[in-house]
Amino acid sequence: MEQLAKQVEGLALDGLTEKFLNCYPELNPLDLYRGHLTNVLADLTGVDPTIIYPNIQRTQGLDKGDLVLAVPSLRIKGKKFDELATEWAAKASPSLPSILFPENDPIVEKPVANSYFLTFNLKPSPLTTSVLSAIRKAGRGFGSNPQLGLRDPKDPSQGKKRMIVEFSSPNIAKPFHAGHLRSTIIGGFLANLYEAAGWEVTRINYLGDWGKQYGLLALGFEKYGDEEALDKDPINHLFQLYVRINSEMSVEKEEIEKKQKAGEDTTELEANSLDEQARKYFRKMTDRDSDALAMWKRFRDLSIRRYEATYARLNIRFDSYSGESQVSEDEMEKVGKEMEEKGICKEDKGAMLVDFQALVPGKEGKRLEKPLVRKRDGTALYLTRDISELLNRHEKYKFDQMIYVVASAQDLHLKQLFKIIELLGYKEIAAKCQHVNFGLVLGMSTRKGTVKFLDDILRDVADKMHETMRKNEDKYKQVADPEATADVLGISSVMVQDMSGKRINNYTFNMDAMTSFEGDTGPYLQYAHARVSSIRRKSGLSDEDLDSADLGLLTESHAINIVRLLAQWPDIFQNTLRTQEPTTVLTYLFKMTHALSSSYDQLKIVGSERELMKARMALYDAAHTVLGNGMRLLGLSPVDR
Repeated sequence: MEQLAKQVEGLALDGLTEKFLNCYPELNPLDLYRGHLTNVLADLTGVDPTIIYPNIQRTQGLDKGDLVLAVPSLRIKGKKFDELATEWAAKASPSLPSILFPENDPIVEKPVANSYFLTFNLKPSPLTTSVLSAIRKAGRGFGSNPQLGLRDPKDPSQGKKRMIVEFSSPNIAKPFHAGHLRSTIIGGFLANLYEAAGWEVTRINYLGDWGKQYGLLALGFEKYGDEEALDKDPINHLFQLYVRINSEMSVEKEEIEKKQKAGEDTTELEANSLDEQARKYFRKMTDRDSDALAMWKRFRDLSIRRYEATYARLNIRFDSYSGESQVSEDEMEKVGKEMEEKGICKEDKGAMLVDFQALVPGKEGKRLEKPLVRKRDGTALYLTRDISELLNRHEKYKFDQMIYVVASAQDLHLKQLFKIIELLGYKEIAAKCQHVNFGLVLGMSTRKGTVKFLDDILRDVADKMHETMRKNEDKYKQVADPEATADVLGISSVMVQDMSGKRINNYTFNMDAMTSFEGDTGPYLQYAHARVSSIRRKSGLSDEDLDSADLGLLTESHAINIVRLLAQWPDIFQNTLRTQEPTTVLTYLFKMTHALSSSYDQLKIVGSERELMKARMALYDAAHTVLGNGMRLLGLSPVDR
């Protein structure tokens, strides 16, 4: 970047960073171009450079140029915007010896006026040299920006901002269903994203690990438990026990209801029922009975151990396995009293509720409804538990931001939670909390039935990928570990299908579509990465060869367009922090794979003259780096063959 800056008189990297907010020319080549264009445009228009800079945006397609300025964004009054654009594209500047954008500008072509937009094309040669050199130098770090997470970028000693991402959050001893899968994929991606942006990220898995159902599960284990089955596959075994004992309880309840309708006395039946026994067992847990807690802890620990193996396959890790069990009754009682004292909740037929309509004016109060925080029997509800947990986390982690990755079905619950935190007087804490929501997965089932265990789904998809791989016997023989590769491809299939649309959209789980190597799928993305790896292996070129490549030889339009796309990656990264959408990254990666695919016939490596071969391989190697960086950000494991 330093060499590129030297081509423009008076342009210095340090000066740009100090002058403009979010300008990092050493990390993002397009920022240097923005800085240069801002200086030129400020001379011409008299508009404050700090207004111009953020409005020079990346275009939506290479056919529309590289950078674009919407003239209305400069807020100039008294003249039509399209006239201004036309005038600026060609107007002489009193402070410059020739027209504003001379043909010999070292790094930018003369702009084009299109309606009220000014479009800029970057000169290919300096762009190619600077971008490919920057990628070779930064490697896996290219695109990410650790400066963004610093409390004070000018004083790194102030440390990093702290981010909590709560995601996945399955229920112990129950299937890891589709909603948990989406939360896991999106949450893992967001944690990677903020880590790459320099934040100190803590990944929390807030398990559903408390409640009367664990009393029922303990009864089921006492009656039907199998130690060997528990050790071998705890989640499946516990789920089967729970289904069986829950079914027995349902039958019991129906019998009691029948007898009650017939006028019979059911007092003794109710006292000895599974429902009552489960309630008593859970009461023992809340009273900290050592035997009851030991059984519960064993179920929890075994489940976590099994989950960890599944998470590892998805490139997911957690810093903390928290859960509903970690919030004490005393803490919830304390929060309940504080809410009463501050007039946030009130009694209603023996229960305690929050009447938002009386507390929050207008439509917002009406929309927030009247949630219960404590039942008539004194039992605290999820909302009370979540209030306590949120405040505890702020005390423990001193976070700057906390993201809850939870399905859109919980939109109201999270709004109620944040509003109560605000009403309690912790407005600053509430402002740090965000709900990142998502839609439903429809039609997710296994080949053998409809039980939605994640391991079953991943096994099915891996089997399907293995079948597909076997169809090409020659390539299949080249894969060192076909089963492991099929597993990675299967996981990529699931994750890419999940991330292909906007988070809030529902989508239908389609195994045939997601495992295809045709179309914008996980297997196709992996194939694109592996193909570049293969080209590099066959080229026989070393890193030293690529370092010494003459990049000026890359003059073909296919080569230049790949460079133009590569230059966008740091911008895409920064934009993803704004959208918090995995599809922002994925859409870009597929654009890159399409550009690569269409270039192979035009930019051949094998058979080319050696210097041209080195230059083209340097280009492909840079694309390979960026593809891998984007895939790892999404949580995928790029394959090389």
